[in-house]
Amino acid sequence: MIEINKLSAGYGKGEVLKDLSLSIGKGRLLSVIGANGSGKSTLFNAILGIVENASGEVSADGKNTKEMSRKELARKIAYLAQGKSVPDMTVGQMVLHGRFPHLSYPRRYSEKDRKIAENALLQTGIAELREKPMPSLSGGMRQNAYIAMALAQDTDYILLDEPTSYLDIAHQLQLMKTLRSLADGGKGIAAVMHDLPLAFGFSDEIAVVRNGRIEACDSPERVCASGIIKEIFGVELLRNEEEGYYYYKLVRAG
Repeated sequence: MIEINKLSAGYGKGEVLKDLSLSIGKGRLLSVIGANGSGKSTLFNAILGIVENASGEVSADGKNTKEMSRKELARKIAYLAQGKSVPDMTVGQMVLHGRFPHLSYPRRYSEKDRKIAENALLQTGIAELREKPMPSLSGGMRQNAYIAMALAQDTDYILLDEPTSYLDIAHQLQLMKTLRSLADGGKGIAAVMHDLPLAFGFSDEIAVVRNGRIEACDSPERVCASGIIKEIFGVELLRNEEEGYYYYKLVRAG
């Protein structure tokens, strides 16, 4: 379990996260939602040590992340950030880069590394693009390639910041099904989400961030019923049942 305990962090002298506590459990899919500027991305950056923590503690499976080397942390937590550069390499080469934290000297990919990378390509539906240069891809296909690289890292936990960006609705649904499957398989998944129906439809828990604090963290049903979505976003979420499964529909609050 990743445990964040009374964490305060920010940029320079500006405090973004304020005494924030949260946990990310294995076998669970957690969606982090909140208005722009509430601290969602900063939370992930603080977990990974990209942002200096002013106070509080982050631990992964009982070990303080400050005591872990960057390589050790990368073997434990994969991270898909929002803004990503476009490397001048093929899709297959980039996905293999996800195996880098697992390589020992000399850094050569083993057959196991290649099989894991190939499986990640298959999971994200882009195996046929393995020889394509990254710059030649559309934004949506690039996003799938980045996600495949995160999967190839083969960590216990995966943090994704707005992973459905640039994807059309069919690929958004496929991605969420993939994340759901990974969580059901035992991985701890946490994703910053702006698409509320997707977040509520696939997640075990919803964490609502407001002004650098966790305002609520509970099951989708309880968060939906609490009224906090209308309070923060000015819209209502309604839960409906169709064809045997639950989904959420955004309705403009009136």
